[in-house]
Amino acid sequence: MGGEDKVKAVVLLSGGLDSTVTSYIAKQKGLELYALTVQYGQRHSHEIESAEKVAKALGVNDHKVIKLDLAAFGGSALTDKNIEVPKDRSFRDIEKSGIPATYVPARNAIMLSIALAYAETVDADEIYIGAHCLDYSGYPDCRPEFIDAFQKMADLATKRGVEGKPIKIQVPLIELDKTQIIEKGKELGVPFELTRSCYTDQKKSCGSCDSCKLRLKGFEKAGLKDPVEYEK
Repeated sequence: MGGEDKVKAVVLLSGGLDSTVTSYIAKQKGLELYALTVQYGQRHSHEIESAEKVAKALGVNDHKVIKLDLAAFGGSALTDKNIEVPKDRSFRDIEKSGIPATYVPARNAIMLSIALAYAETVDADEIYIGAHCLDYSGYPDCRPEFIDAFQKMADLATKRGVEGKPIKIQVPLIELDKTQIIEKGKELGVPFELTRSCYTDQKKSCGSCDSCKLRLKGFEKAGLKDPVEYEK
């Protein structure tokens, strides 16, 4: 198949573990990839550097980094430095505590909307997002119900949708837990060392926030060593 015949896809690439594995799944399918990273005012801006490294390793056709100041609203430990990132919580507490302080209001709806605009611009057929509903810390915009609802909206809100060529929202990790995601990444040769999952703005990953703890547990259960550096 010639390069001009490839199916195009926009991949939402945060620089984290989930979005990176998702992007490599899209790469394995032989798609022409357009990476989109949103710098939304998150305190853990180190992940932007990771996204740039991953995009280069993927060999994407183009990589857009869009700046969007959700910190102007605050309301999340990831965008408001007056709200502490939860640390040293037990896995039971993470599972049972409801929607955590690290939830960014409407983040996936915003990200997917921007990706939808980008996809229409480059005439992409698909959008890939690393949302999953297991080990996801209770975020409401990582549920299958949200993805289904957004797909319906996208079909109605875009030129391609109206013309009968809807842009498909792909969520290949939606029903995988962190261990299964890591195992899939290993199978695909994902460069885990380039990724960043920590919610803090430290140079090294903290090892104590919910995201670090879920990641480390996933690697342990997969029988692998996490190659990134941790403070603890």
